[in-house]
Amino acid sequence: MTELDQMLENWESVYKKGLLTFWLLLLLDEKPSYPYEMSAEVTRLSEGMISADGNSIYRAVSRFEEMGLVASESGESKLGPPRKYYSLTEEGRGLLRMFIERNILIFQHPAVAERIQSVMNGGNDGK
Repeated sequence: MTELDQMLENWESVYKKGLLTFWLLLLLDEKPSYPYEMSAEVTRLSEGMISADGNSIYRAVSRFEEMGLVASESGESKLGPPRKYYSLTEEGRGLLRMFIERNILIFQHPAVAERIQSVMNGGNDGK
């Protein structure tokens, strides 16, 4: 592994930890879900870049519930005991909306989008 690969891995590790909350709240905005289901969906939607096991997700959504961002209710399971389904509260939806406005939509701003495209096209070669 090169030094650049190691730096990228370190940067992505911090970046990914912060994004797990985004992915979970985004999923819960669509429909109530249980932790194992959220784990598979986060991995799928992020194209494998973000992954967390069901236990990690359960701990995260439990914290979100304590904060009032999600609510839970027991639901039926075809394969065993009832599952705990989590859904986004209005406060959680508001937080998600604010995060998207401040941290996601900025990439659509023309000045930022142009710079990103420049990097992807090889940069400005020091000009």
